[in-house]
Amino acid sequence: MNLNTEDSLSFHQYLKSGIPFAYFRLPGDSHIHFIAQSDTKLYTTQNLDDLNGQEGFVVAPFSADSASPVCLIRADIREKYNCQMAPQNASFASAKIVDIANDYSEKFDLFRKALITGEFDKLVLSRKQEHNIPTSFNIWDSFIKACQIYPNSYIYLLYTPQTGLWMGSSPEILLSGYQGKWRTVALAGTQSLKEDSSFLTWDNKNMEEQKYVSSYIRRQLNSINIDPVENGPYSVNAGKLVHLRTDFEFKVTDPTKLGALLKLLHPTPAVCGLPKEDAYDFILKNEGYNRKYYSGFIGELQPDGITNLYVNLRCLSLDNDKLTLYAGGGLLAASEKEDEWIETEKKMCTMLNIINNEY
Repeated sequence: MNLNTEDSLSFHQYLKSGIPFAYFRLPGDSHIHFIAQSDTKLYTTQNLDDLNGQEGFVVAPFSADSASPVCLIRADIREKYNCQMAPQNASFASAKIVDIANDYSEKFDLFRKALITGEFDKLVLSRKQEHNIPTSFNIWDSFIKACQIYPNSYIYLLYTPQTGLWMGSSPEILLSGYQGKWRTVALAGTQSLKEDSSFLTWDNKNMEEQKYVSSYIRRQLNSINIDPVENGPYSVNAGKLVHLRTDFEFKVTDPTKLGALLKLLHPTPAVCGLPKEDAYDFILKNEGYNRKYYSGFIGELQPDGITNLYVNLRCLSLDNDKLTLYAGGGLLAASEKEDEWIETEKKMCTMLNIINNEY
């Protein structure tokens, strides 16, 4: 069916009812999928292993705790809508780069010191940015527009009483598959999209960052006797940015154990760092804010069907009269503060351009 004004009314009615729901559009697809529960009772857990054998729409945080648990939206109701894509040459406003915030500067120095001393190979430093909601802002219209102008990304709009309202656009698969054929990706390395992408080159910092993430995924899969077939690294577009990507394809003999596989992969060094556990603890202690569901993962989990789970990257949360944007970047010892700040500004513009109608 086609989207119409009644669908906007339906969205607001669901939001008012407190019933968990999710709208999402897969990369390259012209359909928006909708799932919702028939009641407000939501399955939550703090352990990814508990997702073994479960199905539904997963909303997982960077670090699960009682305030930000892993949530699973049951698909009691399913609908599918046609969504017209915008022309591929849609233009976007350039990022309006502002001065580096003192807080980010201090955090960068702290993180880079730990990299220079050799304590870590990589660390991911992220930040949030709060905005007053523009009077013209409509979250439903923004979601539809994101679906139209970001054809190569996973677009979602979701709500649960535990998570609140979130919207995002992600180019990074955490886990996808069907009937034994599965894949994950290493997405690390970022630069701005140029008019002539045929001469795109990657510096040593970005290539090294990609190498770290790819090596980690390879080791994690090898640890459970999975020998993946690799393809990459190669360049992929995501809005006005370009990333380095390597695909890993493999077989899963027991899809009822997907929770354990997700626990093995999440969080990847693309959103955390290396060594993983130490980097994870360092971020929680020193980043200075709670990422909540930013850099977690979202998407539909179906052990007996099609699973598509994406890392929650270019996203925003909506709370009363505030919009909160999130973005981060991978740091190595060779990272430059100004470059990394600009990268986070550009990443935030994925959602900010939609909010401000600057496209």
